[in-house]
Amino acid sequence: MKFIVSSTALLKQLTSINGVVANNPVVPILENFLFEINDGVLTITASDLETSMITEIHVEARENGRIAAPARILIDTLKNLPDQPVTFTIDEETYTIEISSSNGRYKLSGENATDFPKVPVVRGGNAIEIPSNVLSRAINKTIFAVSSDELRPAMTGIFVQLNSGNITFVATDGHRLLRYRRQDVSSDNAASIIIPKKAFNLLKSTLPNEATAVRVEFNTSNAFFSFDNIRMICRLIDERYPDYENVIPAQNPNKLTIDRYDFLSSVKRISIYSNKTTHQVRLRITGSELQISAEDLDFSNEASERLTCQYDGEDMEIGFNAKFLTEMLSNIDSDEITLELSTPNRAGLLMPSSNDEEENILMLVMPVMLNNYV
Repeated sequence: MKFIVSSTALLKQLTSINGVVANNPVVPILENFLFEINDGVLTITASDLETSMITEIHVEARENGRIAAPARILIDTLKNLPDQPVTFTIDEETYTIEISSSNGRYKLSGENATDFPKVPVVRGGNAIEIPSNVLSRAINKTIFAVSSDELRPAMTGIFVQLNSGNITFVATDGHRLLRYRRQDVSSDNAASIIIPKKAFNLLKSTLPNEATAVRVEFNTSNAFFSFDNIRMICRLIDERYPDYENVIPAQNPNKLTIDRYDFLSSVKRISIYSNKTTHQVRLRITGSELQISAEDLDFSNEASERLTCQYDGEDMEIGFNAKFLTEMLSNIDSDEITLELSTPNRAGLLMPSSNDEEENILMLVMPVMLNNYV
């Protein structure tokens, strides 16, 4: 089997799916890309058993064939080659791959393509189309709050809920919860799935910047994403997701509105002086003034700052984890944010003061108990 392809074009395709390849996979064959040539089209597959990504590129070839090619050495070789046509010559009996360029030849050992796991096919499921910019934004707004606790597998993914009027993406790690809702994407059939974090991370890095329609199909076990010449299939997390709507407090009479950048900058500075284990910062709200403070008794470090804000409610003192606050504030785009509170021991709701017509962002953060609570 022999084919000719541009080194740069091939490298681009391999790089787009290389994130799937694990360093120490359970099955050694998964350290390879699966190359399949059919009528001048080279289909490349990468898999880790949970997630598979497939891409295609046109090549100059007279015959069809299959081979498993080692991912790392192949990418490293192409990275260091100038843009030029390269010829791949494959011995299908010894699984030897020879790459010839204008100034050299490189020989590497492939493996039998039949050992490569088959990619699952999604049949009899639901299908919707989501613009790539919407999907990318939804992933960015939620993925940082996904849990890494393997004992609670449902929370290690993003919960996607489809309704006739909207689509909702939810992520939580038990300390904070992110709900991102779009009104411009919907489905006639109500459905919900949990997509693993790795799959969405891979998707995020591959989605094009320009608006492209992403077709999403899913059944009870797998989800299938396709756009341009890339396809991704991932195994869904088969668990029951926590009832997130019940966690969101309905009555929050205390509302604080403040400049997002001022608040974020202040929390970042004050957190330097917080305890390195709890990362606790204290918010004291009185009238139109917000005092942010932190202390680390072990090292006698302390700091406080005062900010002007708009506040409607009773005077309050509440503690939060500065790392969570910083991440959440950094993921809001609006100039002003609103923090809705009920009592010092109940969750606070953080949101942009003005939401876009098509999207709704709600962030919930659990408080940390202050020393002066009884």
